[in-house]
Amino acid sequence: MTKKELRNIYKQKRTLLGETETDKMQDLIMIQFQQLPLPFLHYLHTYLPMDIQKEVDTYPVMEFLKFSNPGLNIVVPKTNPEGSAMIHYLYDEHTVLVKNVHHIMEPAGGNRVASSNIDLVLVPLLAFDERGNRVGYGKGFYDRFLAQCRKDVIKVGLSFFEAEPLIEDTDEFDIPLTYCVTPQKVYEF
Repeated sequence: MTKKELRNIYKQKRTLLGETETDKMQDLIMIQFQQLPLPFLHYLHTYLPMDIQKEVDTYPVMEFLKFSNPGLNIVVPKTNPEGSAMIHYLYDEHTVLVKNVHHIMEPAGGNRVASSNIDLVLVPLLAFDERGNRVGYGKGFYDRFLAQCRKDVIKVGLSFFEAEPLIEDTDEFDIPLTYCVTPQKVYEF
């Protein structure tokens, strides 16, 4: 299937998820995530989940990684819609968040972090395939950002659903995931 087809299908699948089912899948994703063979991390870049999109909640992942990586720096993006780029800021208890035009919570400002510092990125997605390609929301923010990261950056997707066999219309600038964690398993690419 194409990205557009998968985007429509998986947006619909998410809207049909009930709260009890989502909570159970979220717990199973955390159990699977804890099995990842991760090195010690200094900088974690994460999206802040949009409730309106029923995204996998990244807050439990952040807490787990902070516990297992003392001194971990959490980094969150702020989008620049005009430039189709993201600026990255440290995220802590003092960070002021505001909702952007896409209903995404973003930092109002703060201490910027270079893409080259980041060790692991939690990448938002709607769907992914067995090769590690993903379908995002179609704006290309994360592909541009990941191209600026170090070659050894770990890219992890979190999904309530299992992999599609193949996304037919991937581009040469699409950057595949390193792992994708679902309620049933960890996919390694």
